[in-house]
Amino acid sequence: MLNLSAGNLSLEPIQPPIWLPGEEALYSFWRLDGSLGTVHPARVVADDGDQLLCWVVDGTPIRTTTSPDGRSYRDMPLHERFNGPRVPARSTWRGTSTLRLVDEHRWSSVWWFFEADGTFRNWYVNLEVPLGRDEYGVRRVDGVLDVEVFPDGTWSWKDEHELAAAMAAGRFDRWHLKQLRAEGERMIALAEARLFPFDGTYCDQVPDPKWALPSLPDGLLQI
Repeated sequence: MLNLSAGNLSLEPIQPPIWLPGEEALYSFWRLDGSLGTVHPARVVADDGDQLLCWVVDGTPIRTTTSPDGRSYRDMPLHERFNGPRVPARSTWRGTSTLRLVDEHRWSSVWWFFEADGTFRNWYVNLEVPLGRDEYGVRRVDGVLDVEVFPDGTWSWKDEHELAAAMAAGRFDRWHLKQLRAEGERMIALAEARLFPFDGTYCDQVPDPKWALPSLPDGLLQI
């Protein structure tokens, strides 16, 4: 990125932001065509500029997108899920709380799912195309294909049945799919070996009870 200041062109790179514990950051899912999809406001646990650890807890207000008639992604038949116009809508992350580790350069993030009583349930490897970060948070492209990992070390691919429809709609191409699947296989190998992040780290974590729910900026519902 180039920094424009006082009408002059500066070749000094703009440093990506680093968030402090307790600050809010937006976990945003974009599409490769530049349109914005889902946005999850999060509370930061730790951040070093390369790895962001954050909570998206039960009750968090989120931005989602629906069909113009109000149907959610899961309410649409498969041939419509990746096609047609979408409109922004306000929703809520419900039922579970998730601790998320987002690596700036990896094609995945890892989500620790916790039940309402705080009991760890499972890991979820959300396969993603990394787009860096902006002043508001991290930017990713959802890769559709995911991996679910259970406490006993077993695992399964998720949403493979959606890949053909997503690719036909131009959400990503075969090159992207190759990178996403390779990242999934890398994470599966870690899970089978019980190596981090599947070694029990963070499975007893709880969000800081002093933290309020993060906010969803109103402007996100206008774009």
